[in-house]
Amino acid sequence: MIFDKLCNADRYAALHPLFAAAFDYLRFTDFSQIENGRYPLQGEQLIAIVEGAQGRSRENAPLERHRRYIDIQFVLSGNDEMGWRPVSECQQPTCDYIDERDIQFFRDAPASWISTPPGAFCIFFPEDAHAPLVSEGAIRKVILKVEAV
Repeated sequence: MIFDKLCNADRYAALHPLFAAAFDYLRFTDFSQIENGRYPLQGEQLIAIVEGAQGRSRENAPLERHRRYIDIQFVLSGNDEMGWRPVSECQQPTCDYIDERDIQFFRDAPASWISTPPGAFCIFFPEDAHAPLVSEGAIRKVILKVEAV
């Protein structure tokens, strides 16, 4: 898991062949002109999901994990307090991995919480379970789905 601000994103470009394109999309897109939705940027290898949602409580935010994609979760407005726990420490799955949705949920509590303000992002790799959308208010964010290599 990585937490940082977009102004430092170049530090992470070498970690994956699509990270540079992903961070350029975040830097150069006027999201005030983009409606919520799913946007394939490079086929199924790099996808942007722009969403707005009312935040939920920690208790109502289950940990989730992905196998096929790395998530770059970039906050546009609001404050997203995201939970994190290594998948290797998750012992209470609520369901089997759902391949067609690339997701699995867990009852385990996060080991830590990351308060993510506008202009900051979290990168969650396949070994990172995460619980997003925790807030007392509304959150608008971009989730970049980067195919893991």
